[in-house]
Amino acid sequence: MIKIGMIIGDRYEVLEKIGTGGMSDVYKAKDHKLNRLVAVKILKQEFSENENFVSKFRVEAQSTAGLMHPNIVNVYDVGDEDGVNYIVMELVDGITLKKYIEKKARLSVKEAVSIAIQVAMGLEAAHNNNIIHRDIKPQNIMISKDGKVKVTDFGIAKAATSNTITSNVMGSVHYTSPEQARGGYSDAKSDIYSLGITLFEMLTGRVPFNGDTTVAIAIKHIQEDLPSPADYNDDIPISVEKIVLKCCQKSPDRRYQSAAELITDLKKSLITPDKDFVSLVDPDEEGATRIATDEESKAVKSENRFSDTEQMRLNRDSVREYDGKDYDDYDRDKKKSHRDYDDFDDDYYYEDRRKRSSQKNGGQESSRIEKMTVIMAIVSAILIGFIVIVLVGRSIGVFGDADASEGSSDSSVGASSGASVSETADGIAIPDVVGKTYAEAKSILDEKGFNVEKAEDSSNTAVKDTVVSISPAAGQRAEAGTTITVYVSNGSNYSASAATTDVSVAKADGQVTVPNIIGMTSEEAVITLVEAGLQGGTIVETNNEDSNLTGLICAQSIAFGTSVSEGTVINMELSIGPASVTYSYNADISAPTEGENYTYGIPVKVTLVTSDGTTLLSTTTSDFPVQGTYKGITSPTGTITFVYTATTPTTTNAETGETTGGESVEYTVTRAVTFNQES
Repeated sequence: MIKIGMIIGDRYEVLEKIGTGGMSDVYKAKDHKLNRLVAVKILKQEFSENENFVSKFRVEAQSTAGLMHPNIVNVYDVGDEDGVNYIVMELVDGITLKKYIEKKARLSVKEAVSIAIQVAMGLEAAHNNNIIHRDIKPQNIMISKDGKVKVTDFGIAKAATSNTITSNVMGSVHYTSPEQARGGYSDAKSDIYSLGITLFEMLTGRVPFNGDTTVAIAIKHIQEDLPSPADYNDDIPISVEKIVLKCCQKSPDRRYQSAAELITDLKKSLITPDKDFVSLVDPDEEGATRIATDEESKAVKSENRFSDTEQMRLNRDSVREYDGKDYDDYDRDKKKSHRDYDDFDDDYYYEDRRKRSSQKNGGQESSRIEKMTVIMAIVSAILIGFIVIVLVGRSIGVFGDADASEGSSDSSVGASSGASVSETADGIAIPDVVGKTYAEAKSILDEKGFNVEKAEDSSNTAVKDTVVSISPAAGQRAEAGTTITVYVSNGSNYSASAATTDVSVAKADGQVTVPNIIGMTSEEAVITLVEAGLQGGTIVETNNEDSNLTGLICAQSIAFGTSVSEGTVINMELSIGPASVTYSYNADISAPTEGENYTYGIPVKVTLVTSDGTTLLSTTTSDFPVQGTYKGITSPTGTITFVYTATTPTTTNAETGETTGGESVEYTVTRAVTFNQES
């Protein structure tokens, strides 16, 4: 029981409770050894009694203690005392992002993007150190009174297991990535997904998916398309809308591949928010091998056989393009970028200078090209007019009986008109974007050079902002610059039952294949079964000799790969560990580090205690490493503790000449250790 005024670890005085969560409570405390205020996170008692969780809690806290970044809440110490497990962290004078959003209902676009940039910078530092947060959400992001944004809870996030998900998942499942919801491998792109959901909430004041149970919400992350944040906030520009959608793609390969990539686009959106620069194209689809169309084959074959007139037309179009809108846009963007970021994106500046140089060189021929093009246009118009007159005349009988001449003249005219169509057919095949979100559809059509006009459709049952049809239709050819009307659902007729019906129809005659759920947590197993069209049944705890399966599903009532009727109930067995297991440890304990203010030769009291309270080693020495072999250990984890007295570093105030430090202070350093299972 934590009480105000008590001392933890012989140095941290508990002053007041400042926060609480599903797994821990946070207290403001004073570190009497270093004379500073800190935050002490205390693991709740129900989790402190679980050896596996406590071990991971300590190991992950130790691994993140080395992270030093202005956008990360730094971890100073980790330990336990009389069954109280704690992490000592930097104290941030402020509130969580969750409370900040609740206070303001929703944030302005500029403020939300600025916060997202700082969070992404903290994640970039962690990812560069091979540390994945796995629990990014507004509750784990602090905003100080001076506006600094800091990510917290790295240790607890990675320590979360099946034993904690039921207690804390309600706050986390709203932000979890599809691969995490499935229980699959999570990496840096999982953090990016969660940050995208967090940005969605900052912009709209709500989370994209909700439900009555954690499993229901998790399934939505896996199956349902993310609604566009612009549906809930008309002030969101296209660049920010697409940044959110790219962060939250179902497939990790379609998201930003690193926090650095995300930061680049977020900064661009601050400078040119209405510029559509975010690509949502599927990299697999772009790089896939496909069969060329007839038109593409002909274009390839004639690649080096442009007529002089065609080549001159291409040159003229290129010159006009550079003389027109692109440079004007660049000029406006460049002026604005100098106001916001003096040296941001110099690469774009030099690229445009190169383009302008190319324009200047090509400009000397533009006059001659224009004259020849006009002449060719007149000749072409005369030829086309002649063909039209002949066709119309034949159809009304001016040039003879159409039926009588069908067998003879049609062949020649048909051949010539076919050649004419083949040679003059110009345009781009309109891609099929039905079923995509409006932002994705616009991105695809923009890349093809089309203009896009959005229109609502209220007569369908699709999810809001889903493209239901386009005009002209997909597959038709049109010239670049043609306006494509994109009809999107307004969501008025959408219902969950309709979506469920569609899924059910897609399943072949009611049969589904049982997935493999061995090695999953109970929650992951239930989600996997539901996703496959089955039901999770009873879960029975049992002993299992494979210690790697402790806390995980170790057996299922119907074998993996079996074909069963949709809706079949699958019962499961949850391992509580081997019936009797012992562990061994070959100790090779190194000394505390210089960073822990230790100098070689100082005597250190070294203790090694298992998590069930057995003391394996207790000695005072200055001779490192300390070695030893221990067998028959009954607990899988333990803690090494160093206690020593050292002199604090001295510092001198340059203005006053006053020197501080140089005091003898007792230091306590802990390390988590994992033992090896004996065969």
